[in-house]
Amino acid sequence: MHKPTYFIILIYILFSSEGFCQNLHLTIHGKTETETAIIDSLNYSKNHKDYQSLTSEIDNFQNSLLNLGYIENQLVGVEKINDSTFRSEIHLKTKFDTIYIYYKNEQVEKSTLKRISKEVTEDYFVLNIAALESKLNFINSEFSKKGFPFSKLTLTNIRKQSKNTLKADLTLESSNQKRIINDIVIKGYEKFPKSYLKHYLKIKPNQVFDLQTIQKKTSQLNSLPFANETKTPEVLFSQDSTTLYLYLEKTKSNTFDGFLGFGTNEDTNKLEFDGYLNLNLINNLNFGEAFKVLYKSDENDQKTFEADLSLPYLFKSPIGVDFMLRIFKKDSSFTTANQSVKLHYQINAKHKVYTGITSTESNNLLSSNPTGLLSDYETFNYNVAYQFLSAHTLNRLFPLNSKLYTEAGFGNRTTTNSEEKQSNFVLDAFKIFNLNEKNSIYLRTNGATLISDTYFENELLRFGGINSIRGFEENSIYATLYGLINTEYRYQINNSIYINSIIDAAYFENQIANTDQKLFGYGFGFGLLTKAGLFKLNYANGKNEDSNFKFSNSKLHLSLIANF
Repeated sequence: MHKPTYFIILIYILFSSEGFCQNLHLTIHGKTETETAIIDSLNYSKNHKDYQSLTSEIDNFQNSLLNLGYIENQLVGVEKINDSTFRSEIHLKTKFDTIYIYYKNEQVEKSTLKRISKEVTEDYFVLNIAALESKLNFINSEFSKKGFPFSKLTLTNIRKQSKNTLKADLTLESSNQKRIINDIVIKGYEKFPKSYLKHYLKIKPNQVFDLQTIQKKTSQLNSLPFANETKTPEVLFSQDSTTLYLYLEKTKSNTFDGFLGFGTNEDTNKLEFDGYLNLNLINNLNFGEAFKVLYKSDENDQKTFEADLSLPYLFKSPIGVDFMLRIFKKDSSFTTANQSVKLHYQINAKHKVYTGITSTESNNLLSSNPTGLLSDYETFNYNVAYQFLSAHTLNRLFPLNSKLYTEAGFGNRTTTNSEEKQSNFVLDAFKIFNLNEKNSIYLRTNGATLISDTYFENELLRFGGINSIRGFEENSIYATLYGLINTEYRYQINNSIYINSIIDAAYFENQIANTDQKLFGYGFGFGLLTKAGLFKLNYANGKNEDSNFKFSNSKLHLSLIANF
């Protein structure tokens, strides 16, 4: 055989009706023009790669007609017009809109039926046929939540009631044995703290088994900083027991955070540096504990040391305890030491409440104090607080999507000469609004106030810097009341790089100086996820409402959050 003959055979195979590149065209018609118009309005797929795809589309279309109420629809036939065109004829017949479903009171609760139907009697309930499948699935899911995962609902004895109405009997097939969780087995991270199953996820043995609820709860494990799911839970059913298998892994949860900032001193015109170190050790003992150490030294000759210890679920109870020690030193002016003990209760994976006590002792270090603005004092406060956290586990750059923390304290301040009541309030909240996969807006509000009849300089609130209003020196602003807003427009170039704008605004009052001011910060920054951790750079310029913009007031902030 000559080569041209092989070529002709190949062309024939590729372009014949049975070839690989053949496209088939399907049209579906009804018995009448009205039926054909209804069929065309349902937007079925007309182009298909092969005959199997074409026949499958016809079957799916008939099922769609059933769900719409054309339960008597009939496929008359499929006609081949030519090598690439097929014509199908389906008679729609009567469209039924409503179905009366008769049920047994001992099988289905009337309260459940009222959640899906507006018309429920002691014998039957009424549904729109277009919503029939979803409503029956809902009833079935309610049986599953009660510990009957193998229940099955079917409609039997379907018959006509009137021209556009059907009636049927609801039949339930289910085992009499209610399924409960008899045992929970953790695979991958066997030392996972079991108290988190009971109090954080609210999953425990002897609980009614509902796989859908369990999957929803275990997905919240990804909100924990020290563990996540490797795959969805699995269940082993035996004749008389149910075993739940959870697949977890321990993740790197310790973090080291630091930043370096530098700018020009307005008085000396010299370059000055400031920064801090922040170490977080989480779950190293497989207890879920958290230990934090912070040391900060800034350009105003201020030094801060802070240590926090959080112990969750003491003695396997839902109660945890938090300890805090904070020491602040302002050059040679004063020192302030804060100590607090709080009990916390984890309501669920997102909500937590606190109550506790805080004591403060401050010492005036100056030998002479002509203004009387500094004084030795002690305070004792009772505190209540609430925290909400929502994680965004799929985004490594921004793992938290929203946060709300609010705290109130009430107590007394005591000096050598007087005692007076004080109260303080704190609010810190942020939210990321995701516009699409790459663009988002970050919005944060933070504020605090100290309410007292008189004030000392060494008890005032301090803010300013990278963690409050950017473009200002760290903790350089003293206030009796302040509130600020941080905004960023973020553009995520890929999964490891983003750039952002900086627009901050703040308002504060200082009743000692009898002043109030508005502050603004403008700038830009970027973040880079490296093997070492998340590196961030922010460049911001700060000004008050009465000053002009000056490049010399700009601050460059660098930080690195490393996981280990």
